[in-house]
Amino acid sequence: MKGTQRREEIIRILQTSEVPVPGTELAEQLGVSRQVIVQDMALLRTGGAEIVSTHRGYVLTGAKQVSRVFKVVHTEEQVEDELNLYVDFGGKVEDVFVYHKVHGVIRVPMNIRSRRDVRKYMEDISNGKSTQLMKLTSNYHYHTVTAENEEILDQIQAELTAQGMLAQLQDWEPVDFWKEK
Repeated sequence: MKGTQRREEIIRILQTSEVPVPGTELAEQLGVSRQVIVQDMALLRTGGAEIVSTHRGYVLTGAKQVSRVFKVVHTEEQVEDELNLYVDFGGKVEDVFVYHKVHGVIRVPMNIRSRRDVRKYMEDISNGKSTQLMKLTSNYHYHTVTAENEEILDQIQAELTAQGMLAQLQDWEPVDFWKEK
């Protein structure tokens, strides 16, 4: 793994962790020495990342994220396009979930934040590791998407609408997940 990729992975780990992450744990996960992690932290901070070192580990204190749930419908062939749409606008796909009439909500974490993550997901699906939840509900499904600000989520919503992927909520659905403009 190259230094740039490793530092992106450090940011991803810190963003998804709910507790401070010790440098030794990062070093172990990434297959490098603790000293390399210290150097990476210095480079990340120089690049503008707001990383605080506590006695329990590193914490990312940067910009807070906003989130929105999108109800979408599309074909299997459009999955990659849909996921790339989110990340191209700067969104992160946190999860996918469906409302099943018998089992209720079935939710799976996704953690997709780049085209590389999309490719990996698509490879895993095509290799038969799993099947997509949308198959359970005639291609209707929901994604929780996070971003730096509401404007990004508004742009994503507009593009989903333009591409005919944004689905309308039904009367039986309990909540209007997105803000109507």
